[in-house]
Amino acid sequence: MKKKHFLIISVLLLVSQGLLAQDHSAHSSSRDLGAEQIFGLLEMPFLAIALIFSFLTATKLKGGKFGSGMTLLAWGFVVMALGHLHMQIAHIFGYNIFKNIFGDTLGNYIWFIALILTWGLSALGFYKIYKASKI
Repeated sequence: MKKKHFLIISVLLLVSQGLLAQDHSAHSSSRDLGAEQIFGLLEMPFLAIALIFSFLTATKLKGGKFGSGMTLLAWGFVVMALGHLHMQIAHIFGYNIFKNIFGDTLGNYIWFIALILTWGLSALGFYKIYKASKI
C-alpha cells in the first residue's frame, strides 16, 4: 500500500514539474532587473549553502546506505545549481549557453537531460535514504 502511494506521488510530482518546466531564455527586452531576476539571484547563495552542506553531510556519513543516498542528492544539487546559474545568465544577459554552444535543438535536449538527471539523482538519493531508514 505504501509503495503505491509513493509511486503515485512521485509520478504526480514529476508530471507537474514537467508541465512547469519551460524554456527560460525568454526575457524582456529591458536590461533592468525585475523582481523575477532579483529573486532568482537571491536563491543562488541558498543553493550554494545546500551544495556545501549536502557534500559535508555525505562526507561525514562516510559511505554506507545513508552516505550513498546523500552523495546522490549532493550531485543532484550540483546539476540543479548549474541549471539555475544557466537560467539566471539567460534571464539577465540574454545568453542561453546550451543553445549558443549546441544549437537550438540539441541545446533543448541537453537542458531536458539535465532536468531528468537532477530529478533522477535526487529521487534515487531520497529512495536510498528512505530504504536505509527502514532498518
